Amino acid sequence: MKQLYAWGAVATIVSTSTCGDVLLSRAMKQVGDVGELRRRSGWTMVLARILRNPNFVLAILAMATAFYALLFGLSWADVSLVVPASTSLTFVTNALAAKLFLDERVDHHRWLAAIFVAAGVFLLAH
Repeated sequence: MKQLYAWGAVATIVSTSTCGDVLLSRAMKQVGDVGELRRRSGWTMVLARILRNPNFVLAILAMATAFYALLFGLSWADVSLVVPASTSLTFVTNALAAKLFLDERVDHHRWLAAIFVAAGVFLLAH
């Protein structure tokens, strides 16, 4: 039963971490060039602009959820399973989410790497 809980935690880590990464990327693209904004308006404006962005706030919440799911996962299974599985699968889902939600160009080398990573997680699970 603990193994099922651990894989549930891994799924939660992967989904919330990917969601957080996508939201954070979108937020920072909306904020714009931080260096340019700092030169024009100072650090206070940079922080205000970032902290007022709803995507940034949601990204922080998603990443916090991923962190707590990691804590739960580590209480149910070994670190040698939970951490590699969650980070590897997050790599795969990040590539997919970047393509689907951020319209980023994901080249064939990255897709091939994602396939190898997924195969590694499959081997790890068995």
